[in-house]
Amino acid sequence: MKGNSYFSRKLHSLLGIIPLGGFIVVHGLTNYQAFERGPEGFDKGVHLINSLPLIPLLEIFGIYLPLLFHGIYGLYVAYQSNSNTGRFQYGRNWAFTAQRVTGVITFVFVFWHVYQTRLQVYMGNITHEELGSTMHHIASSPLMFTLYVIGVLAAVFHFSNGLWAFLISWGITIGPKAQRISSYICMGVFVIVSALFILSLVAFSGDEFKEAASVALTTVNIG
Repeated sequence: MKGNSYFSRKLHSLLGIIPLGGFIVVHGLTNYQAFERGPEGFDKGVHLINSLPLIPLLEIFGIYLPLLFHGIYGLYVAYQSNSNTGRFQYGRNWAFTAQRVTGVITFVFVFWHVYQTRLQVYMGNITHEELGSTMHHIASSPLMFTLYVIGVLAAVFHFSNGLWAFLISWGITIGPKAQRISSYICMGVFVIVSALFILSLVAFSGDEFKEAASVALTTVNIG
């Protein structure tokens, strides 16, 4: 039983870095095109991803199913864990608790976002070219914008702090000095990737995407 638990925790740790990390980094870089290059740049980024061969299978087996396992097992771990008060120094104890809280938020947010965007494409309700307009409608709502910022910060923190723990649990960073340096690196990852997403949300809520959404709506009405 303990062997199975050890294997499950190792798999949970690994799947939190590979699919979640890949999902966050690729998503962040693609969405940042909205800020750097506007609607046209964002559309090109989306087209580049969707031009990959077997993209639905890659998404299902390379991202969604691993994330589902990571999320469900993470909820189980969070349910079983305690706050570890007194076991660690204050900073690490806070990070331990925050990791579990942000894990729950990330689980809900990622699948909510996928439902609003990617799943709508699969269902035929929108096209890839309309994802920019969809994100504009989401980001232009103050409530949705706030919820997305909370979700993004939770997801990026969960990944960054999880990366720090992953490096320790897999024996990559051994000793206080290596762990301290990796904590600075992971903190930098959190700041940079969070900035990419927040700037993207600001761009999606801006005038360029508002005009693109209006043009798309006019085209649909004429058609």
